[in-house]
Amino acid sequence: MLLLTLFLGTLVGFSLGLTGGGGAIFAVPLLVYVLGLPTREAVGISLLTVGSTAMVGFIQRARHGLVEFPTGILFALAGMIGAPIGSKLADFIPESILLVAFAFLMLLITVRMWIKAQDSSAHLPIIADRIDENAGPTCKRDPEGRLSLTSQCSMLLGLVGLGAGVLTGMFGVGGGFIIVPALVTFACMGMKRAIGTSLMIITLVSISGTASHLLAGKDLSIQTAAIFTAGSLAGLFIGSWLAQRMAGPTLQRVFAGAILLVAAYVLLRSVQ
Repeated sequence: MLLLTLFLGTLVGFSLGLTGGGGAIFAVPLLVYVLGLPTREAVGISLLTVGSTAMVGFIQRARHGLVEFPTGILFALAGMIGAPIGSKLADFIPESILLVAFAFLMLLITVRMWIKAQDSSAHLPIIADRIDENAGPTCKRDPEGRLSLTSQCSMLLGLVGLGAGVLTGMFGVGGGFIIVPALVTFACMGMKRAIGTSLMIITLVSISGTASHLLAGKDLSIQTAAIFTAGSLAGLFIGSWLAQRMAGPTLQRVFAGAILLVAAYVLLRSVQ
């Protein structure tokens, strides 16, 4: 069981490193259907694993100046409020329905990733950085590149952060599939900096979600979580290394296909 837990954690970290985000979507199904854990305990372990793995990536990117702290902190504070709300909402939803809702969330992510893989402009990070740093539909930046946090801009980022936090607390996912596009679209942020900032947000929101999970007295095996997280961290570095040697669109299509298969499996198991 120890080696299996370590291997499954490695798969989650590998997918995170390979795709740059979204790999945590595999954590709950693997913990529930392979290790046989209750859904709510799987959510708690997923939160701890996601937060720990994101923290390593966040520290790496912060050292290279790829984290925008003021914007990230605003987003994270809203998310930290939303995570306990999501955790509480999950208490009122039967596990079978929770898993079905989780499967539909996976399907939405699949569609988004597949569309993104078809968009050639999404694979030009240098050009995207130059555009996104200067203009956006809601938030604007000054000539020095600092984000002008007007009331409208702050409210929008806060609402999106709150929504990402609710999903984090309810399903144990990191929310990077929401956070990164929101930072690029609404905070006028370049892709590289958006990913680094997203990792900081995921770290803080996952800490909030884990804390609310434990304070509510829900089960969480520390031993299983530690082994799963150790595997995830190892997989993160392997996936990151391989991602540098593969084409981005191909990675996204393969990842979207894998999520689709897992979502279909969860739906089939849930209706039986």
